[in-house]
Amino acid sequence: MAQRPHIIIVNPDQWRGDVLGHAGNAAAVTPNLDQLAQTDGVSFRNAFCQNPVCTPSRCSFMTGWYPHVRGHRTMFHMLRQGEPVLLRTLKENGYFVWWGGKNDLVPGQYGYEETCDVKYVPPRPLYPNLHRLNEWRGQPGSDTYYSFYYGRLARDDDEPHYYDNDWAMVLGAIDLLRDPPADRPLCIYLPLGYPHPPYAVEDPYYSQIDRTKLPPRIPAPADWAGKPSLLRGIAERQNLEGWSEERWTELRATYYGMCARVDDQFGLLMDALREAGLYDDAAVFFFADHGDFTGDYGLVEKTQNTFEDCLTRVPFLIKPPASVVVEPRVSDALVELIDFPATVEALTGIVPQHTHFGRSLLPVLAGETDEHRDAVFCEGGRLHGETQAKELESTERYDRPEVSQYWPRLSLQHADGPEHTKAIMCRTKDFKYVRRLYEADELYDLRTDPDEVHNRIDDVALAGILAGLKDRLLTHYLETADVVPPDPDKRW
Repeated sequence: MAQRPHIIIVNPDQWRGDVLGHAGNAAAVTPNLDQLAQTDGVSFRNAFCQNPVCTPSRCSFMTGWYPHVRGHRTMFHMLRQGEPVLLRTLKENGYFVWWGGKNDLVPGQYGYEETCDVKYVPPRPLYPNLHRLNEWRGQPGSDTYYSFYYGRLARDDDEPHYYDNDWAMVLGAIDLLRDPPADRPLCIYLPLGYPHPPYAVEDPYYSQIDRTKLPPRIPAPADWAGKPSLLRGIAERQNLEGWSEERWTELRATYYGMCARVDDQFGLLMDALREAGLYDDAAVFFFADHGDFTGDYGLVEKTQNTFEDCLTRVPFLIKPPASVVVEPRVSDALVELIDFPATVEALTGIVPQHTHFGRSLLPVLAGETDEHRDAVFCEGGRLHGETQAKELESTERYDRPEVSQYWPRLSLQHADGPEHTKAIMCRTKDFKYVRRLYEADELYDLRTDPDEVHNRIDDVALAGILAGLKDRLLTHYLETADVVPPDPDKRW
């Protein structure tokens, strides 16, 4: 392209793919995203992450690699020097890269200088971060202690917002758009914290959600047989089995309010793009790194090696620049987050200097096809004996359950049982197969069982389907098992 578009990346953390008004959820308050899908962009109903937790997912969508390609399978194995990262590629190709928000991508020992021009710092003190406080959680042993539920946040009357890190970053990005660099295309990367729990949000967002419109919650199974042991272990430790449906409704409505806040922030950012005269020249990407249980299966938070749709299916919207053909709509195409860097490359004309597995979504944006992929993949967990993948470095002090909000999951990750071991999902539009290295596999017929309640791995009626999915998974590994470096070595 003669003139490269501005790249705007809004990346909320832990947003389920079903909490969108234009996706048919009457309780979701997402007018700005709904408008984008109606007039200027495409929303992908079937977009999937490649790992259900933060760092491995981000390493995937910033490289186009699946986690198994280079071992990015934990929160402590980030993109190291010599490994590709899209932000650095954009910077090296003349973009002014402004990064405002959380990391979970590049190692702390290297810093940000190679990756961006600006790593934004809030200009004034922030409101309290509930991750760092314990008083609100109730007493150890209570059924609130591991629930992540807080509810309505209070703010000072003279503050228009609960001025936390997300608000600071969004307002900082808006300030940048009021005085953007004149000689370089702009990349704004906004990896926001919401709607990652604790489940807490201020008004007006807390009160915007009509509790009566929330879709039914997937209840905890009466019997965990057929499900991975990690889910049972987390359920026992989170201690939420006594919650009434009214309490679950309040937790879920708070989460929806958190999504409504991010949608509002997104709208403010789009308004600022228009006011700066940059909207038509910008490619806008909105997607989450993974989803959240939010009460489904009687659980909160997430896991590292289970692949329920509430964890793996995410919002993914793209608005291309006005010079690129787009047919605004909600697309049913199966897509993966690794398609994000391939689409950026197609829009900018940048040729990647490494082998990766993303596919440009420009033909889907143009309405030429909705047949993008026949299957999507998500993976996680570790080998027995793979101590470096237990995340023992976690600052959450897993050995003190009264301290860590994540203890129900971390205590199992750090143990030697089968709970946190390797697994991979192969999902088509109609079926989901999960191969587990040390536990029973899973197979779900999504046509009749979209909630993934009935594991039919031993059902002879689906034997042919299972064989086809196993073969597809084998092909996936053969295609993606490694990458050859772009620079050959000299032979002596």
